[in-house]
Amino acid sequence: MTARTSTALAAALALLANPLVQAAHAQETQDTPRLEDLIPDAAVENPEDWASQGVPPSDQADANAQAPLDADAPLAAMPMVTIPWPEDIELPQLAPLEAEDPIEFVQFDDAIPRVPTGSEERVSEELVLVFPTEQSLFPQRDEFLDRFKALSTIEQLDDDDNLARLAAQARADEALLQQLLDVYGYFDAQVIRTVGQVDATTAVDLDRPAVRFDIVPGQRFTVGAIDLGNLQAAGDQYDALRSAYEINVGDPISLDKIEEEQFDLDTALGESGFPFATIDAPSLLVDHDREEGDITMPVEPNGRYRFGTVISSDPEFLSSRHLTTIARWDEGDIYTRSDEMDLRRAMLATGLLGSVELTPVVVQDPANGEPGIVDIEAELSKAPLRTLAGSIGFGTEEGIRLAGSWEHRNLFPPEGMLRVRGILGTQEQLAGVTFRKNNFKGRDRILTVDAFASTIDYDAYDARTASLIGTYERVSTLLFQKAFSWSVGLELVATQESERNAAGETLDRENYFIAALPLYAQLDNSDDLLDPTKGWRLSGRLSPEISENEGIKSFYIRSQADATYYKSVGENTVLAGRVRFASIPGAPLEAIAPSRRLYAGGGGSVRGYGYREIGPLNSSGNPLGGRSLVELSAEARIGTGFMDGAVSVVPFVDAGSVGLDPTPDFQSIKFGAGVGVRYATGFGPLRLDVAFPLNPGPNDNWVAVYVALGQAF
Repeated sequence: MTARTSTALAAALALLANPLVQAAHAQETQDTPRLEDLIPDAAVENPEDWASQGVPPSDQADANAQAPLDADAPLAAMPMVTIPWPEDIELPQLAPLEAEDPIEFVQFDDAIPRVPTGSEERVSEELVLVFPTEQSLFPQRDEFLDRFKALSTIEQLDDDDNLARLAAQARADEALLQQLLDVYGYFDAQVIRTVGQVDATTAVDLDRPAVRFDIVPGQRFTVGAIDLGNLQAAGDQYDALRSAYEINVGDPISLDKIEEEQFDLDTALGESGFPFATIDAPSLLVDHDREEGDITMPVEPNGRYRFGTVISSDPEFLSSRHLTTIARWDEGDIYTRSDEMDLRRAMLATGLLGSVELTPVVVQDPANGEPGIVDIEAELSKAPLRTLAGSIGFGTEEGIRLAGSWEHRNLFPPEGMLRVRGILGTQEQLAGVTFRKNNFKGRDRILTVDAFASTIDYDAYDARTASLIGTYERVSTLLFQKAFSWSVGLELVATQESERNAAGETLDRENYFIAALPLYAQLDNSDDLLDPTKGWRLSGRLSPEISENEGIKSFYIRSQADATYYKSVGENTVLAGRVRFASIPGAPLEAIAPSRRLYAGGGGSVRGYGYREIGPLNSSGNPLGGRSLVELSAEARIGTGFMDGAVSVVPFVDAGSVGLDPTPDFQSIKFGAGVGVRYATGFGPLRLDVAFPLNPGPNDNWVAVYVALGQAF
């Protein structure tokens, strides 16, 4: 096609685009001209000029153009248009739309009751739950409500009166309610959700949105069939194990109970000699027609066994014999998982191991109805064995006390520790060496030999002492608090001591050589070693002693009894009380070295007074010490919400008396009172006490401050 022909075709298409031409073309569909006939020669010769002339007017177009228009007359008929005029069309009559009611919130008190005899539980201003009034229809109501409050989306998010937000939360809470109802076995329960205005009888703002859930629990499903897999392979232990699984046919279904009983059965297997028992997760098949659920929990006992020995992976560090000694079982005892876990804790408590992995290994398979034998392989990972430690303490009456130590906890395997320690303080200086053997000749038994030299400068006396002390004991530790603790020992003491005269001058020193057999026992019923909240403790000390002073030998008995009691009151308050009685019969006061006499006062005694400054006084006003002592203390440990509850406030009052005779005379009773602050740490409370003497003597300060770790008693 040439450019000329293309231009002519474009002009023709433009012409065909004219509405009149299109109408005529539509009218004459029976005699349609060819495209070539519509293009004149002038358009072909000079298409630009021809196209600029426009459409040539027809006779009919001229007639229409010259006819005047009458505003009141209809338009003249157009021969090319056959569509009737709208006045000639009869349209069907449409029924008028009914007016819509205005959208309003549903008023809870006007709505149709979902639970005909329901009772409301208003969780918050935004949330109302309605339960059946009859308690027997849903006896778990209180527990159910507590769990829902803890998990509710509406309760957890802020209340901002936003209806869209509340509607979304309501859908989530509806699903939560249905899940909780399933937990209690109400698988056909109905939960009806309504979003509307707050009940006018209980709300202040009638325009704020709220959600109401009507709960229709329906029938609670019961347990149908129970399949515990191969549990009968446990043989004569089957009845005991089946009794440990406390779900029976016909019991109400509780998903919580199903989970709890899986744990109980697993525990029973582990405590009955089945170290390799396996339990798969339980499944519940619910039958809505029967209103029952069938429980399936595959169990494989995998044989019953007895304990063999403990096999150490590092016998030179901790021997197999030593580990077997500290285990709480004897060889041949039925395997129990708790004893295996106890051995792991005991091994970690030595401080020698960073980690312990215990694995039962079959030595002999069960046969002829008799249990097999398993050894316990112990994979050991060493911990750092050396420790450098230090501490600082301060009391307004005692002054500053710095203590430091270095120790190697396994210098003499197994568990043979050597410690070098020292004290530098205002009133005391000390250097000593300690040897300790843990788990010696039995579990939790400790042999300790301590040799040290010290100087002490108290208001009551001055002493230079060398001591050798050996003890064999079984006492509570931070990991193992024991109901019964005991200790026996031997003390050899050489001390040079002097009292002070009225001018405060040191008198001539006297030499004392002392041998003692200290004994100790304690019953502990409290719930925590460092921060007890309930229970009691009762302890006693008895130390027969022989003393030689300037060629004169004396025999006496130092004795002491302590009793403490703790009781929780409310949610965050603990009341604590303590009483102490001590006596030294058998020798006059002057035959007893000043360091072995009885004193009171200080942070662990009667707060508000100086350390060991309560008792009979000499002419200079310094305490002489005594042969009898009575102390009483009471305090309230009140928790606060400060620092996430870590801080508590402790008001307290103490009293104490020291007498010259073995029996108390109460001639001089000192009282102290004050308030303290406790900060809970991961290893016990940090204590700060500020105390005031209520009846101070001439040498007592008006206030005393004490800082220490742990409660005062």
